[in-house]
Amino acid sequence: MVGFGSLLFLNFGEQVGGYMNFEEAAASGTQAHVVGHWVEDQRYRYDPTRNLFSFHMRDEDGTVREVHYANPKPANFEDAEKLVIEGYADGDVFVAEHILVKCPSKYNDERALREAQNTSA
Repeated sequence: MVGFGSLLFLNFGEQVGGYMNFEEAAASGTQAHVVGHWVEDQRYRYDPTRNLFSFHMRDEDGTVREVHYANPKPANFEDAEKLVIEGYADGDVFVAEHILVKCPSKYNDERALREAQNTSA
């Protein structure tokens, strides 16, 4: 049983790497999560004939790469505080299979205000 669990963990670990920057993701040759920000002065584009959304992202170390995502632009993309992309490097392009858009939330500010009001009451 322990052997099976270890084998499963090793296989899963190879499929989805941890958080890396673009350079580490390219060197690893495996799936990776890269955290960064959309480079706003570089236009994003969507090609409906290929169902391909493309944009440039700066990772947390400052490296910029073009990102290709085989889906339409994610909701709230322009409002993103941060992006987490999961995929793999293909030359100078990062091919994203999943994109998590982290937006600033007015609800967090409202919840903090309510909590402050409740503790002072």
